[in-house]
Amino acid sequence: MPTDVIMPQMGESIVEGTITKWLKKPGDKVQRDEPLFEISTDKVDAEIPSPAAGVLQEIKVAEGATVQVNTIVGTISADGEAAPAKPAPAPAKASAPAPKKEAAPAEASSAPQPAAAQESESEDDHARSSPLVRKMAREHNVNLAQVPGTGLGGRITKQDILDFIEKSEQPAAAPTQPAPPRPAPAPSAPAPRPAAVSIPGDLVPLTNMRKIIAQRMIESRRTSAHVHCMYEVDFTRIVQLRNKHKNGFEQRHGARLTFMPFFVRAAIIALQQWPIINASLEGDSVRYHKHVNIGIAVALDWGLIVPVLKNADELNFLGLQRGITDLGERARGKKLKPEEVDGSTFTITNPGQFGAVFGLPIINQPNAAIMGVGGITKMPLVVTDKEGTDSIAIRSVVHLTLGYDHRIIDGAVADQFMALVKKTLEGWSEEVG
Repeated sequence: MPTDVIMPQMGESIVEGTITKWLKKPGDKVQRDEPLFEISTDKVDAEIPSPAAGVLQEIKVAEGATVQVNTIVGTISADGEAAPAKPAPAPAKASAPAPKKEAAPAEASSAPQPAAAQESESEDDHARSSPLVRKMAREHNVNLAQVPGTGLGGRITKQDILDFIEKSEQPAAAPTQPAPPRPAPAPSAPAPRPAAVSIPGDLVPLTNMRKIIAQRMIESRRTSAHVHCMYEVDFTRIVQLRNKHKNGFEQRHGARLTFMPFFVRAAIIALQQWPIINASLEGDSVRYHKHVNIGIAVALDWGLIVPVLKNADELNFLGLQRGITDLGERARGKKLKPEEVDGSTFTITNPGQFGAVFGLPIINQPNAAIMGVGGITKMPLVVTDKEGTDSIAIRSVVHLTLGYDHRIIDGAVADQFMALVKKTLEGWSEEVG
């Protein structure tokens, strides 16, 4: 009997996934646990391994389609079975919403409906929405009959309901009064209207990951009162330390010695001193987290993801380096689990790896702060020796920025936090393993 290939549930809260790419085509041989297709969810992008060895007999769900977890997306026949391979379906396109019956004027408004309206949802609305979408509709008093679905067969996706809620919450424009008549101007030659400019190019739909990034960035700017501060750090001591130990470190531990664990360790020390930076706002209360979970932003060819180094405050320097390397490699290889991108209490991003002097990052919700690491460059600095004599020297310098939520973090606290990060880095004394 053929083996069914199903859409896996990548986390407790994930109810659907989008197939972004099939890595095999019907008729191809496949080994057990060999990557078979790629999916995108609200949490992660991942490669899904084959559940069995054999031949991919049929692809039931096309690339670009979003389906619920446990949906059969393909079948694999045992190697040698005579079942003919069926051609793959054409990639899914966003379908137009099904036409609706004309409603009475009182029902024609796109404003959210009262909660009672949710109880009268039709079976059709139930069938074309996931439990998560229906839960969001109930929480925002939205009638799903008014929400156009862009998923397969008019299915309402999470993004559809979010777009509808956002549009419904925008205040209606106030009616304008007609302007009083003005005297007619003297006859003149009519001014020519400029011709419409047509700009050549391609219109490419956003990927699922890009939609999620866009949504979360806007939500963060609307949620937190963003303020940034920047500190210049003399990084010469650590640059020299890394150059001295990097070869031996790799030989002993089988891992490259990078600069990131230095920044992470300095941040942990400062977070323990200033726990409000490691906290998050919940309603009218502040939650102080017991552990330090560091989100490490990883740039991908297809977007950005922030895997989380859990309980980083309990790791030594070697543990930090190994954890950072592991998360980065699995993020680029689409091997992360949903729980590995959840639960951060503080985030570090590194725009400096591409040459930026500094960045002004957006807070990763529900964190209260994010630290940006700029590029490490050489520049002249005034250096004071033990006798108090000043001189100009060429030093390795890095600019660090802290984006913080001014609702719960005051500028004085943020500055003292960054001052401790700077002091730790400039006077580094820990062994690097």
